[in-house]
Formats: sequence, structure tokens, C-alpha cells
Amino acid sequence: MIDLHSHLLPDVDDGVEVFDESIEIIRELARHGIKKIVLTPHYVPETIYNSPRSDNLKLLHELKKSMQDESLDLELFLGNEIYINGDISSLVKDKIISPLGNGKYLLIELPMSGIYEGYEDIFYNLQIEGFSIILAHPERYISMQKDFSILERLHNLGILFQCNLGSIVEQYGHKAKKTVKKLAKKDMIFAFGTDVHHFRDFSDIDKAIALLTKIYGKAKLDKLLVDNPLKVLK
Repeated sequence: MIDLHSHLLPDVDDGVEVFDESIEIIRELARHGIKKIVLTPHYVPETIYNSPRSDNLKLLHELKKSMQDESLDLELFLGNEIYINGDISSLVKDKIISPLGNGKYLLIELPMSGIYEGYEDIFYNLQIEGFSIILAHPERYISMQKDFSILERLHNLGILFQCNLGSIVEQYGHKAKKTVKKLAKKDMIFAFGTDVHHFRDFSDIDKAIALLTKIYGKAKLDKLLVDNPLKVLK
């Protein structure tokens, strides 16, 4: 499995705080069969979650060195979970934020509650510039839980959906589980990720994959866990 969404860079957002915690989680993710992880710290303008790419690369280098010391056979890549804003293109060009794996895929987050006005225009303009938009955990947004047609419209506009493994085991509540199941059954999901912040966040990975295998079948699920994420990194 390739994990496109995680918060394992220490002390840059609401994820892990120290390198030892990062290593502990990476070791556990490897035990669950994860071979590559994209580290996607939150980037939220005008908040404390605004660590620039240059600082994140230094942390990534330190983390990779620690992994070598621990003999962990797993690849790490850099990205960001970018909170929706009108300056995303400039932030990428100025190397403040990172596409996933330094390619053309952007992992973007919307408000959990309420609506950010004009986000479809932002998506469209980014697509015109050649970026591919991956919407982080769409099953968790209250507006989309209430109105599935929003998801259908975004999907028709070419927006890709990354859902959280934990959603299928009700980690984020019943409504998120109901929405992710509907997305899965309509074959609207591009990839799954852990969105791991802390050690407790992945206790049900095996159960989640077992449930998703029943929905998709193993071959089709492998496309979402391995093949599609690999396209992003290439």
C-alpha cells in the first residue's frame, strides 16, 4: 500500500510532536504492509500551520536518516494538505507548499463545516494550470454528507477523491462511514490514505481493508491502494 496522506513530520501541525513518535508510527505502518508514505503537513494560511517547504525538507531529511538508523525499509515523500485558499498556485511556484511527491497533484482540504465560497473556481484555475486536484477526505465534510450531489458534481469536474481508511470503520462517525460507502459503491474514490496524526489513528487498518475488499474485491482495491497512488508519485 502507498499512503498519500499522513501527518508524520514532527511539530509542524496537529500531528506527531517528536521524531521518536514518527518512527514508532512508521514502523507500525510498515507492519501493516505500507511501503511508501507521503508526509502531508497541514498548510493553513495565517495560522501556526504554515511550515514552509524548505523547513519541511530539512525535517524529512532528518526523519529519513533516523529511519536508516532503525533499518526501516520504507520510502518517504513530501507533500502538503493545503487548506483551500486563492494563493495556492503562487505558493507552489514560490516553493512554499509542496505538491504530492513534487509532481502536479495537489492534496486540498475544505472546511469541515460550512462552505468556502468560490472553491470550484479555484479548482478550475488550478486545473487550467496543469494541476490535478485530490480532495482530502470528502466523506468528512458536513455539507457533502448532507448533499451527495456536491460530490457527484466535483467528480464530474475531474476532482479526485482521497478517502480515509478510518471512515469505513466509523472512526469519524456514522455519517462519514455512510458517505464513504456510497462513494465506494459508485466507484468515485481515487485512493485511500491513513490521514494518521497519532499512534491511535491506525488501529483498525486491517479491519478497514477487509471491509473494503468485500466492497471492491482485492484486484480493484489494489488499484486504489497501490496503482493510483503510484501514478501520483511518478
